[in-house]
Amino acid sequence: MGARDEFILDSYSATVTQVAHTASAAVAHIKVRKAAQRGGGPGAQGSGSGFLFTPDGFTITNAHVVEGATELRAAFADGTESTARLVGIDASTDIAVLRIESHPSAFLPLGSSAALQPGQLAVAVGNPLGFDFTVTAGIVSALGRSLPSRGGRMIEDVIQTDVALNPGNSGGPLLDSAAQVIGVNTAVIPSAQGLSFAVAIDTARWVAGELMRHGAVRRGKLGVQCAAVALPRRWVRENEWPVATGVRVVEVVAGSAAARDGLRSGDILVGCDGVPLAQLSDLLKRLAGEGYGKPLLLKLLRPVAGTLTPFYLTVTPGG
Repeated sequence: MGARDEFILDSYSATVTQVAHTASAAVAHIKVRKAAQRGGGPGAQGSGSGFLFTPDGFTITNAHVVEGATELRAAFADGTESTARLVGIDASTDIAVLRIESHPSAFLPLGSSAALQPGQLAVAVGNPLGFDFTVTAGIVSALGRSLPSRGGRMIEDVIQTDVALNPGNSGGPLLDSAAQVIGVNTAVIPSAQGLSFAVAIDTARWVAGELMRHGAVRRGKLGVQCAAVALPRRWVRENEWPVATGVRVVEVVAGSAAARDGLRSGDILVGCDGVPLAQLSDLLKRLAGEGYGKPLLLKLLRPVAGTLTPFYLTVTPGG
């Protein structure tokens, strides 16, 4: 091994070590007890991970970790263990928010998933298979993936990594080199190696906000499958557009609000009600919360005779 290889290895190790040290104090081992079975059998027990993201005890985890729980407790690396209260759960994105009564002062800052690049360092901290506070590292393998949720919808804009995960990692943070949360680890494919997935933090952030304000996320339905896409550089430059990506319509569901109001497969959504759409989470925000049930004025680029032509279209989401 040459001197340069040693330098790279040392720098990598130092970065992962620092991220793990920073994050571990705010990562919780979520202990779950569920109702007793019919016939008097003992209640099921389970566990997962979560992380403090505010100084007053609010914690993000996966919905599938805590659904059906009758008792929740959170344990931390400093020995703190406390009762946790479920604030809200959103099966459609596999995100849940807890409020922990007694907790460390540490919490993790939420970063941004919008600027992630394949090949970027990713670090996971969690509690796989009951082994507390385990650290694994790898890279961001791909962006913009979709995964089916337990709520029946597709979780869009999912981050794919090669970080080694196990079931107990569910709900733990995926972090960048600055120890900022870029995703919430949610799934691993047991039959494959190097395929792990995390809900993008931009999606998790607005879901958590809705759960903290309202206890649930209300959504309008367009009836489309979408993916983030790079906008033509020339169009961005000529229109002085503030973002370089948009949301491409991959499929329009027959009979949906989108089909009724004229959206087509191949359309690239670039704005909504005068606000740029850079990624899918931007569109989801317009369908949820205060925007629920309201008509959307969409700005889009539509392929016409080999050219992307600007269009405006009003779409009223279904319930």
